[in-house]
Amino acid sequence: MSTQAPERPPIRAPRDADAPPVIKEPMARWKPVVVILLVWFLIWLFTKGNNTLVLPGRERTPLMDDLGAFRDQMIAGRSTNPVMILTGNVAESLRDLVTSLQRLISIPADPRPVPYIGWLGVTAIATYLGYLVANWRISLLVLGTFLSFGAFGYWSDSMDTLIVVGIAVFLSLLVGVPLGVLAGTSARANKVIEPVLDFLQTMPTFVYLLPIVLFFGIGASSAVVCTLLYAVPPLIRIAAHGIRTVPPTMIEVADSIGLTRWQRLIRVQLPLAKRTIIVGLNQTTLAALSMATIASFVDGPGLGQPVLDALRINDTGAALVPGLLIVAMAIMLDRTTTAASERADVVARGGGLPTMVHRAILVVGGLLTIGAVVLSRQMFWAAEWPDLGWGRAIAREADAVITSITDALSPFTGPIKDGITYALLNPLQAFLAESPWWLAAGAIALIALVLGGVRALIPTVICLAGMLFFGLWNNAMITLAMTLVATILCMVLAVVVGVAMARNRRVDLAIRPILDAGQTIPAFVYLIPCLALFGPSRFTGIVAALAYAAPVSIKLVADGVKGVSPTTMEAARSTGASTMQQIRQVQLPMAKTSLLLATNQGLLFVLAMAVISGLVGAGGLGYDVVIGFSRSEEWGKGFAAGATIVLLGIMIDRIARRAADGAPDMAGLFSRPKRRS
Repeated sequence: MSTQAPERPPIRAPRDADAPPVIKEPMARWKPVVVILLVWFLIWLFTKGNNTLVLPGRERTPLMDDLGAFRDQMIAGRSTNPVMILTGNVAESLRDLVTSLQRLISIPADPRPVPYIGWLGVTAIATYLGYLVANWRISLLVLGTFLSFGAFGYWSDSMDTLIVVGIAVFLSLLVGVPLGVLAGTSARANKVIEPVLDFLQTMPTFVYLLPIVLFFGIGASSAVVCTLLYAVPPLIRIAAHGIRTVPPTMIEVADSIGLTRWQRLIRVQLPLAKRTIIVGLNQTTLAALSMATIASFVDGPGLGQPVLDALRINDTGAALVPGLLIVAMAIMLDRTTTAASERADVVARGGGLPTMVHRAILVVGGLLTIGAVVLSRQMFWAAEWPDLGWGRAIAREADAVITSITDALSPFTGPIKDGITYALLNPLQAFLAESPWWLAAGAIALIALVLGGVRALIPTVICLAGMLFFGLWNNAMITLAMTLVATILCMVLAVVVGVAMARNRRVDLAIRPILDAGQTIPAFVYLIPCLALFGPSRFTGIVAALAYAAPVSIKLVADGVKGVSPTTMEAARSTGASTMQQIRQVQLPMAKTSLLLATNQGLLFVLAMAVISGLVGAGGLGYDVVIGFSRSEEWGKGFAAGATIVLLGIMIDRIARRAADGAPDMAGLFSRPKRRS
């Protein structure tokens, strides 16, 4: 006769003996949410399909027509409207700057049939700079990356991307560092700057494009401006953080020797915050690359254009090569800026090459670089890459391989796609999109009140009113359903992988580099493999959003679980707790803050992919924005859709943030509620 082991008691984290007993109710905040959802569902059963505010097909509301008329009026007044004259002059200056740099390194400089500096000279300069700011390993990485640009037939596109990124990063430094210093040294200024940064970082990338194009036109100027707006917030935030974290003792020493505020900033705060600011430059550079790629939608030059052209005809093989070059560029920029931020510490610890060797390399490398530049101006073979045909050959082979892989995996990908679509996506979309608008709005407002209190309710009501005002309520609910499904899948993956990383060092060492690489890949590139595997559909958009959001959520969960006190874990093991009990009753509940943050970031990252997902048949607001790009008469509808995405993002962000501030106990989501003793 078999015997069953007795159930182990639940594990409670130890607390100080002097501390008063604390009785937690893990489900206290979540029970009302369950009740709200249940009541919502019951009412939905009798009212579904009524008052859903569907805007079918190509129909537009009067507001959308008014927005389109406003656009036409602004365009007609380019020569008389002061705002349009100003933005037009800025756009012309940016176009001239981009064109000048293109003639320098990427396109023929009339009457020359080639640029002023050919590929050999540009590659030599980039390689030398890689060694100058970082080390010889980075120099080799830069060399290999630049050679791959030309060898695969995308030299001009790659240089155009670097030009847009370079201008945007330079302008970001001019704007971001002073604002970061201001925010870091003045609490009053920070209160003004912080909400603006929240707004810019909550806004999905594509939403920048429609208003920017209106004022700056299509092409390189809009690419630079929208890249600047997207890239500058990380630099401001991180620079401010670096200034604020300068040790107070150093500030006291500076004050004690009579330094003025300006002298203290120049001589003490900025030097000590230099490494942090360079980290901010790293994040800004990657953000600029991501946005510069997306700017191909407004005819921005660069590698995004061939990727977009291939995706439009569903040619994943042709999209693969430029997509991989974008990834290579992202890795190169990431590693270079990271190594540059660490260079001072490496040298201070005596690392790097001996001084004499370093100086010799600088001298010899400088002479070779000058020689390469001269040669590239005089010899045609050193000025323009020959057509090796490697890119086309790889595209053909890749297309055949991708077709074989998709055919082989179709017995698995098909059921996965159908299972999640029919079991999760369709029911949730029906629940949200087929609810009467007043029912869905009221239930969402009540959930915001329960989870985040009045501070979450007020922005939620404002955002809900804004969604109704812009006339795309039904599409907003469709987008919300896809966002929630992708976020649920993201958090399931984050918890499983994050816990495995936290509990096993080998797993962490194996997976973390993959996550780091995943965070450097621009969002646009994720569409290529997802489209190849699943074809154009809503599910493809969800998978692409999941792939984009998963790295940051997994790392947050892993770091949160890993941060649980070893003493607590030892106490749990000493009671004989199984592995699952340790995870379910100790680690996940104690990492609740990280779990909430991971959920918040996952939601925002998923929502940022809404428009990109619209390119592959995801529908909802993303499709409306894409249509607004492609048809001038639909600009008003596209703008309304973009504004609705922003409101949706702000609403989700505020609810998640206030829920985290209120510290609802997440243990109830992962373990059975405990009775009061």
